Amino acid sequence: MAAYFWRFEDVPPADTVPQTASTSAASVALSKDLKKRGWAFVGPTTAYAFMQAMGLINDHAIGCAFSDRVAEARANFSPPR
Repeated sequence: MAAYFWRFEDVPPADTVPQTASTSAASVALSKDLKKRGWAFVGPTTAYAFMQAMGLINDHAIGCAFSDRVAEARANFSPPR
């Protein structure tokens, strides 16, 4: 199951993601795929929030106390395939 979600990984440079973002191309794609599979009420914003919580999207601003820690953790992580 984890490999399914990691197919939609979205790793833009943190300084290019506005802090007001609530969707991304990856969250739109995930939402559409889940709807094709019969899920309801899973829009791009909900998918984006899920992807943030699971680490598929890193939108910590440069200078954020966690930005470097998240980047390091992602660099040492091998997503399931």
